[in-house]
Amino acid sequence: MKHIRHAARRALPLAVLLPAAALAAAGPSAASESGGGAGPPGGTKPTIVLVHGAWADASGWNEVVQSLQAQGYPVIAAANPLRGLSADSDYLAARLKTIKGPVVLAAHSYGGAVITDAAAGNPNVTSLVYIAGFAPDKGETTLQLAAKHPGSRVTEDPEAPVPTALEAVPFGRGPTDVDLYLKPDKFSDVFLSDRLEASRAHALAAAQRPAALATGSEPTTAVAWRTIPSWYLVATDDRTIGTENLRFMAKRAGSTTVEVDAPHAVLETDPGEVTDLILQAAHGSRPGLAKTGTGEQTAVLGGAAVLAVAGGTALVVRSRRA
Repeated sequence: MKHIRHAARRALPLAVLLPAAALAAAGPSAASESGGGAGPPGGTKPTIVLVHGAWADASGWNEVVQSLQAQGYPVIAAANPLRGLSADSDYLAARLKTIKGPVVLAAHSYGGAVITDAAAGNPNVTSLVYIAGFAPDKGETTLQLAAKHPGSRVTEDPEAPVPTALEAVPFGRGPTDVDLYLKPDKFSDVFLSDRLEASRAHALAAAQRPAALATGSEPTTAVAWRTIPSWYLVATDDRTIGTENLRFMAKRAGSTTVEVDAPHAVLETDPGEVTDLILQAAHGSRPGLAKTGTGEQTAVLGGAAVLAVAGGTALVVRSRRA
């Protein structure tokens, strides 16, 4: 995938591989801005299940939840135990089985690894949405993926037994009975890219939920994105997983992808962009390959949009909203 850099933080949106027909129709972004929320064909709106990651909790989805509920979507911001990938996936899979009808499953950060496992084999899950999240393949761990390409600041020493930005707190007698916290003096840089005011960053650091060591060391056993369509938000200033690692996972999964000038904790800085992508998944809008070089298409999309073909994956690059 060609990497596209922002010339300015507040530049107009740049769309790649988004055909004019998809925008002219009542697409999800248009619906979110107008308050329409038409939902998928057939009239039945899916239940949207949101899964948080490490060093956060379900309250991080609050603005997204309110926006989705305002458009009539049933929403569940699920609790993620953060005890280990197998245990967390089993917990979520059991919760999903209680939901009737179609489900759009969205997750942030480590939550992406959880939905990758938990959704496999569930016929009700129609869409996966990764918000700066892990999308592992079978046998991979989250720590391995975060170290694949440079960019993560969770550790400065790959040989360290515990990543250097983390504080290990034992909760049991076994060597792996350890909770991992982001160190308070690292939280704003690693999780937020220093994009929130200090008081808010300090409050989030104080309220963070720890992740057990097993969340990073247990391998993935099932891969839902191989059989379920996926959407992916890449945060272009991600210092937790690393932006290049996000791009790698999005491309490998064949996800419909947006890039947003945001930190790893994009839920905090750009909830509108997160909501837009979830709505796109709820509508089942997966842009097909666009023909390039036609003045008619470019005129319909506007001067802020460019059509191109890049390996069959849709890519939208957005700056932060004013």
